[in-house]
Amino acid sequence: MSLHNYQEMAAMILFGIGFTTLLLQKNLIKKIIGFSMMDAAIYLFLAAKGYIEGRTAPIVVDGVTSMESYINPIPAGLVLTGIVVSVSVTALMLALTVRLYRRYHTLDIDRITALVRREEQ
Repeated sequence: MSLHNYQEMAAMILFGIGFTTLLLQKNLIKKIIGFSMMDAAIYLFLAAKGYIEGRTAPIVVDGVTSMESYINPIPAGLVLTGIVVSVSVTALMLALTVRLYRRYHTLDIDRITALVRREEQ
């Protein structure tokens, strides 16, 4: 048995692990890690879909201009843009988590919610 789409399967498994981590964990840091795993899974999937066996990067060498000789550069560009955006979002999430911890002295989302409700009363 040969696996032709093992990168896509790995991306789906990684996404599922990240999604369940995001949903089931109470700790904010673990939620951020789950979100980052989902990001990585999407980038892996896009990179796997953009690669075509036997083709090279779209850099014209030796005058070869045939489209059939090169891979599509759009998925690679999307992955690079996504990585930049996800690093920024992760940094923002971590900064907000630090602020929440300094105020409530916990990373448990249920305890933070209870403390916020207690403050509102």
